[in-house]
Amino acid sequence: MFETIRSYSRVLMYVLVPLIIGSFVLVGVDSYFNLRDTGNTAVAKVDGRDIKQSEWDNWFREQIEQFRRQAPNIDVRMLENPAMKRQALDELVRENVMRVAATDGGYATSDERLLNFYRTDAQFASFRNPDGTIDRARLEGAIAGQGLSVQGLEARMREMIAQRQVLQGLTASVAPPAAAASAALDAMFQQREVQVERFDAKNFAAKVNPTDAEIEAYYQDPAHQAAFRSVEQADIEYVVLDLDAVKQSTSVSEDDLKKYYQENIKRYTAPEERKVRHILVRAGTSATDAERAAARTKAEALRAELVKAPATFADVARKESQDPGTAERGGEMDTYIARGDTDKAYEDALFALKPDQISEVVPTSEGFYILQLQASRGGEVRPFEAVRAEAENEIRGQLAQTRYAEAANEFTNTVYEQSDSLQPVADKLKLPVQTAKGVTRTPAPNAADTPLGSAKLLEAVFSDDVARNKRNTEAIETKPNQLVAARVVAHRPAAVRPLAEVRDLVKQRLVAKQAAELARKEGEARLAAAKAAAGTAFASAPVKVSRASPNDQPREVVDAALKAPAADLPSVVGVDLGDQGYAVVRVTKVLGRDPVVADAAQARQQYAQAWAAAESAAYYDALKARYDVKVLAPAVADENSSDITASN
Repeated sequence: MFETIRSYSRVLMYVLVPLIIGSFVLVGVDSYFNLRDTGNTAVAKVDGRDIKQSEWDNWFREQIEQFRRQAPNIDVRMLENPAMKRQALDELVRENVMRVAATDGGYATSDERLLNFYRTDAQFASFRNPDGTIDRARLEGAIAGQGLSVQGLEARMREMIAQRQVLQGLTASVAPPAAAASAALDAMFQQREVQVERFDAKNFAAKVNPTDAEIEAYYQDPAHQAAFRSVEQADIEYVVLDLDAVKQSTSVSEDDLKKYYQENIKRYTAPEERKVRHILVRAGTSATDAERAAARTKAEALRAELVKAPATFADVARKESQDPGTAERGGEMDTYIARGDTDKAYEDALFALKPDQISEVVPTSEGFYILQLQASRGGEVRPFEAVRAEAENEIRGQLAQTRYAEAANEFTNTVYEQSDSLQPVADKLKLPVQTAKGVTRTPAPNAADTPLGSAKLLEAVFSDDVARNKRNTEAIETKPNQLVAARVVAHRPAAVRPLAEVRDLVKQRLVAKQAAELARKEGEARLAAAKAAAGTAFASAPVKVSRASPNDQPREVVDAALKAPAADLPSVVGVDLGDQGYAVVRVTKVLGRDPVVADAAQARQQYAQAWAAAESAAYYDALKARYDVKVLAPAVADENSSDITASN
């Protein structure tokens, strides 16, 4: 993951990220970590220079911050573990090696090369003028906001480009032999026609019946006991302080409720809406003064007629209105109008009318309107008693926001100062003491949205002082505006469960093992017979397999089929499928590459890139040997990271 952050082509997703990230990730660390405290422990050596613990810590912290800036919604705590920190040390060592190699190799960045970098690198595209030159003023303004200068940026870019040259000559010139490329692509994408006979362990399970002695021996075997270990568990008490808890403990007086109601009376008033007919004499913004004057005169004349005979409004609208959307409906709007829905002048005139009243002529940007109010609704005020609960909830929510900080401080101090019980903080802040049984270090799937879904809280629960000494955890922030403190009531370390408790599981595993052995024995006999008589027929239908298209065959079967000798077909091989049983595979034909590889040229290019990466890795190993690299920090055991080991 940190390699992605380091990558110059990925971390510069924002225009200013290169100005920040590049300086940390692609440039030597000396300008940032002048921490030459001789009392600091050395964690690695490169060319006789110590890399101190403080440098490593700062480097790791900077990488975490870089990731946080690029992915603000990601919980970066998942990166804060020993394996990732060790990976950061490996990268810090690499940066030091490349800096020394660039210096020893005499690599330098000329003004011309730097200028070409600015002109061609996509990450500076937004700072380039149409003629390709750099808009220095914009660049200076952008990086000044990051506390940098153009001169400082250029120095860092020069060093970065120099370091690139250490490997660039090697990677740019790599040309893998055509025969090697073809063989590798064949191994990856070649298809073969095979027949497969399966000897599944499940079909032999009925033939085995382990004795008590065999079950006991399987259980006692150290190689198997890990499967029968219980997970470390704890029964806990915990208290939660959040906005809801503060809200529940907040009381509001009747006088305050009524005051709030009066101050917010508009919120409890149904919005007034009106139904209207209108007539439009059009004279838009493009009309001349004379045209608008004529339109107004016509509107005034129509209004005079309507005032005398309001009941004729619909007929006049159908005949005279120039609003095509309403004229055919007698000027009637098909919806009610609320305040803020329409032109201010139109709205003011409408809400000043009484039912059936004719408005004055209303000038708007479209022309001149004449309105007649048809109906009104809304405007009713909900009584206090009807909104009392709603108002109280709102007030308590607002008070909780202001009181939370004070309560959080009290919560934090109390759980620390009275660390042998959670009852004092529960009593003081009126919080319930909750319980949970069988809590483990890993959050339960159904706890994701609860405090017990917090990895940070669970880490504190299983710390030595809390788990074994029954002390309160500190106040843990499990999410914004939520603090949790927990206390272990009972702790059960991980241990091998008694045989009586896991006997059925032991027997199930032993049956599977013995059934797999029977399947393997029968499969091997079938393999021997097939090899002895090459023409032996297989009942199964032929199928085509490749690594890209395994055709529902296990990976082990596909690998064995593609590795089988193809000089003299048919070729027969056996495949041990472990607890699943055994398979005998008969290869009958070697076919072309899988059609999934549509672009052969692209496949060769990808192979060349992989070859270049391997060459680069080998050259980097040689550089580490040349500069006597020693990683002094202990290796991290991580089952998910096979490459995290100590280097010498």
